[in-house]
Amino acid sequence: MAQKVKFVNVEGTDFLSTLKGRVDQYFEERGISRHANGWMVLKTVAMISLLMVPYFIILFAGLPLWTMWVLTLIMGLGKAGIGLSIMHDANHGSYSSKGWLNNLIGKSINLVGGHVITWKIQHNVLHHTYTNIYEHDEDIDTVKIMRFSPDAELKWIHRYQHLFCVFLYGLMTFFWALHKDYLQLIRYSKMGLLKRSRGTFWGQVVELTITKILYYVYLLVIPMMLMDITFIQWVVGFMTMHFVAGVVLALIFQTAHVIEETDYPVPDEKMSIENEWAIHQMHTTANFAKENRVLSWYCGGLNYQVEHHLFPKICHVHYRPLSDIVKKTAEEFSVPYHNHGTFMAALGSHFRHLKELGRPIPVAA
Repeated sequence: MAQKVKFVNVEGTDFLSTLKGRVDQYFEERGISRHANGWMVLKTVAMISLLMVPYFIILFAGLPLWTMWVLTLIMGLGKAGIGLSIMHDANHGSYSSKGWLNNLIGKSINLVGGHVITWKIQHNVLHHTYTNIYEHDEDIDTVKIMRFSPDAELKWIHRYQHLFCVFLYGLMTFFWALHKDYLQLIRYSKMGLLKRSRGTFWGQVVELTITKILYYVYLLVIPMMLMDITFIQWVVGFMTMHFVAGVVLALIFQTAHVIEETDYPVPDEKMSIENEWAIHQMHTTANFAKENRVLSWYCGGLNYQVEHHLFPKICHVHYRPLSDIVKKTAEEFSVPYHNHGTFMAALGSHFRHLKELGRPIPVAA
């Protein structure tokens, strides 16, 4: 990120102030907190259990190999569920009004092989501020064999990205657990983002190394010590867990931004976007499957991605009723409100868009 992008409200719209007023009124009239409720606490227990209960069953139940493999699939769902539903809210500061509790629950990212400060910089700072702006939003500026933006360089291999993307998605959390956090620490330190996040480079290196060691102790050392399995058998289980988690996480987030309907704004020569930040979010973000309560419960309300981007400090348990307010306000201000009725429809749009991004733009006759 060479230079900070500015959002300029050239039309002088009152969209965001009107929307904030209505959302504030919603909470005031009902006398409820913007943070987690009892259902969120139960979900926290459920998601951590989805990862850890199969783990302990694998360690001590003496099950056949195929049964243990099935349990690693469930662990993958739990791993993704913690990321989507628990640590995500906490690291946005929306789980609790108490900072120490958000920090504590936010560290559940260590259970799944991630690191708090690098995740916060990539997600909270870069992705939420510069959504779908190439070379600023790292979610669309990733490995070069994938092209998530029409502004990225087109390579021959991108023609096939819609065919092999799921395989790469499945490796995502594995690379996080292996080395990506170290590369991000170096990059963010050079960009000055680490200092702004109240971290020091070497302090974070030490903390990251300790958490990585603990991660591999509980997922590698302890199983190999307690179980009669080979290293290859362990690798199969470990990679299965990561593959499931990676695919789930990638598809939930990609169907919210990298689809046919969303935009990829380009800053002008003054590094400005001629839209206020909130309207920029409406152009670059989409919802899906809003009526699917089971999916919404599991994915931490991130099928209400529009509401999340506008109000990241509000716990996701409130997004469903807030979506009606956001949609109504968007209609009044003639602002887009992207939504797919089902998850499958959103997936279809994502894969079609990847296929489109893998081909040159036709030259007009």
